[in-house]
Amino acid sequence: MFDTVLIAGLGLMGGSMAQAIKRHTDCRVLGWNRTRETAEKAKADGTIDAVAGEALFADADLVIIGLYPQATVDWLLEHMPKFKKGCVIVDMVGVKQFMADRLEKPALELGLHFVGGHPMAGREFSGLDYALPTLFDGASMILVPNRSSTEPVLQALEAFFMRLGFGQTVRCTADQHDRMIAFTSQLAHVVSSAYIKSPEADQHNGYSAGSYRDLTRVAKLNETMWSELFLCNAEPLAREIDEVIGHLDEYRRAIRAGDRETLTALLRDGRERKERLG
Repeated sequence: MFDTVLIAGLGLMGGSMAQAIKRHTDCRVLGWNRTRETAEKAKADGTIDAVAGEALFADADLVIIGLYPQATVDWLLEHMPKFKKGCVIVDMVGVKQFMADRLEKPALELGLHFVGGHPMAGREFSGLDYALPTLFDGASMILVPNRSSTEPVLQALEAFFMRLGFGQTVRCTADQHDRMIAFTSQLAHVVSSAYIKSPEADQHNGYSAGSYRDLTRVAKLNETMWSELFLCNAEPLAREIDEVIGHLDEYRRAIRAGDRETLTALLRDGRERKERLG
């Protein structure tokens, strides 16, 4: 179904997607990037087959967007009229209601198929230089249908992403996605960023091991991108922050009171929940 794929945004995610498509399919891969130098570099290293000027946009059967949330919306609203009817569009933004609210109606009006997407993979680095064709191996690819998505298109996308090495595809609503991502991803980045700000962090060398590395890994983030994602999903994320603050307060009160029985019960509950959830 997809002979020609256009990747817009050739950073870590878009570059990795292009490399995975080149590795696992015979698709022609076109690439667009805000800075043409990056697109030319992607062509030179084989990440893409050709740099996509606007004259090539109509060739695309599938368009995959690897830009920030508002930049994705702006780019698509500008360029969607140049795509051929029936073209399938998948974004890779980490929030979905924000995207659907702004893109579902224009896609319907233009006869295009827009599907919200979110590959559950990444690295604590950004840019084409860190792209990997194996980045998505075994990962989940979340798909968020809307009124512009048809069942045949969704099935074709599921088959396509499985060919790229994803371990599974998951369909959900935009609301379900955003609530879950607030917990599984965004909250972890907030906690990691807050945790590393302890005055003791400057003296950690020689005192830290796996726990420190695990908890601080995602503090090395792209603050421009993550601040936009957080604000696009503000209410679900704020609820999760309130939830973890409440639990931290339970531990703090038990520790300050010297209440070992309560503290043990709190720790036991956390262990048992982790054992159940894996």
